[in-house]
Amino acid sequence: MLRPRYRPGWIPSWTGTKKNPVFCEDAKTLPARPHLIDATRLSDGKLVYIKRVQTGDNESQLATMLSSETLRKDPRNNCVPVIDLFQDSDDPTISYMVMPFLRLVNDPPFTIIEDLVDFIEQMLQGLVFLHENGVAHRDCSYKNVMMDASAMYPHGFHPVKEDYLPDGETGVEPLPRSTVSIRYYYVDFGISVLIPPDVHPKLTVGELGRDREPPELSPDVPYDPFKLDVFLIGNLFRRLLYDEYSNVEFLSSLFGPMIRDDPASRPDAQDALQQWHTIRKGLSFFNRRWELRSREETRSTFVLDAMCFVKVAMYAVRQLFGWAVDVQG
Repeated sequence: MLRPRYRPGWIPSWTGTKKNPVFCEDAKTLPARPHLIDATRLSDGKLVYIKRVQTGDNESQLATMLSSETLRKDPRNNCVPVIDLFQDSDDPTISYMVMPFLRLVNDPPFTIIEDLVDFIEQMLQGLVFLHENGVAHRDCSYKNVMMDASAMYPHGFHPVKEDYLPDGETGVEPLPRSTVSIRYYYVDFGISVLIPPDVHPKLTVGELGRDREPPELSPDVPYDPFKLDVFLIGNLFRRLLYDEYSNVEFLSSLFGPMIRDDPASRPDAQDALQQWHTIRKGLSFFNRRWELRSREETRSTFVLDAMCFVKVAMYAVRQLFGWAVDVQG
């Protein structure tokens, strides 16, 4: 079901009244993305996205393959689920792919190191899953990895004004990520390639993609798309996490090898995951509960550390004695 504004015969709710449209839900228009629209699944009231695609195109074929019943059973499958796929009733060359409504991975922002641990784990295990099934994403950068944040908003949120309840007017505070189950997904397989395991060499060409930093991108010189994915995810970790927060130095030994200029010297996805597990083992309970600190933070490090220590210690005591944990961390 579409929002009232996008249903046939819609009449603005403020028509014939003295209401200011600013305060009316149906005055809120979609962002400038003509191939996407939000909707509500009637069976359970969950928000979904409907994406217009070309019937039988590369994206819809790969997305539905990765969303098959067999592959969905794999817990490492972090590819966006395809809830439905149907053709346009008037134009058979157009189809509509229905997926969960997802948000940018840092909206709302990460707050503690544990948030990053979960995000990195899911992204790397998802990359291993993709590559084991012969799929190289080739564009897995910011905006093409997203999250299902519905658990953080038990009363829902508005699809356009995402910091508000579904009415679009009542502000809402999300639950902390560390208190709920968050799922991160790879989305948009428009330039992805499927190379079966028995095909060698595993090469492709092309220079499209959001991230322009990979040195191998070329319209005519073949390169390994799987090693490209490793660079892209490593660069995502660098830009989104390491460059943003000052107390995540442990990440440099993860993304550093992943973004080497020479693809042959980069780890594959499985090796990167193993390296991450080694790093993760070195993070103590206190490390993982520590609040992230912006590189632009100007307050005293000593004061911030003292405040954070008290919070983590109180959390540990509550956990030890089984006391109710404050959802605000």
